[in-house]
Amino acid sequence: MNPLEAALRPIAAVLNRNIQATTPARELCEKLKGTVVAIRVRDTALTAWFIVHDDSLELTTEADLEPDVLISGSIVTLASMAGESGVRSIRAGSLELTGDPVLADDFQRLLTYAKPDIEEELSGIVGDAAAHRIGELARGVSNWGREARSTMGDNIREYLQEESRDLPSRYEVDRFAKNVSDMRDDVDRLEARIKRLGVD
Repeated sequence: MNPLEAALRPIAAVLNRNIQATTPARELCEKLKGTVVAIRVRDTALTAWFIVHDDSLELTTEADLEPDVLISGSIVTLASMAGESGVRSIRAGSLELTGDPVLADDFQRLLTYAKPDIEEELSGIVGDAAAHRIGELARGVSNWGREARSTMGDNIREYLQEESRDLPSRYEVDRFAKNVSDMRDDVDRLEARIKRLGVD
């Protein structure tokens, strides 16, 4: 067994324990039985295969199967699949989807049900208080990252529109669209006038 395969075993065990503890997750497993979902990390050779069984997931990096669904993206966007932002990431194009989108949606819901509670997992190792503090820290870092991405996007847009003038502002785009519309109307009126005069 390769080292990556060995590293995936505990992840599969946690996911399967959470599936067993959740009725909707077990029902989704029954519905998706036999489904193969491949998750490919963009810009790497890493592909993880999820094979859905009656009441569990098999997770492997060595499968010679044709996936029903192939989802590829960056490691960050792939990690978002186990939450509500997974669907948004697919719809926004951050994740690339090949295959049945309904199966992909059901699989994403299954991962949401199976998603481990990190604080609970850590509490058995470091204790409840420390696990809670680590969870708060992780949520704070996640929120900071989300805010930083948003701020960075706003700053880049502002620079490209206002400083370097490489992108037009919303006002300039609207003004351009109005000018094109006005020109189209002028051309239509000119064409009608030429037809009335009988000039070909």
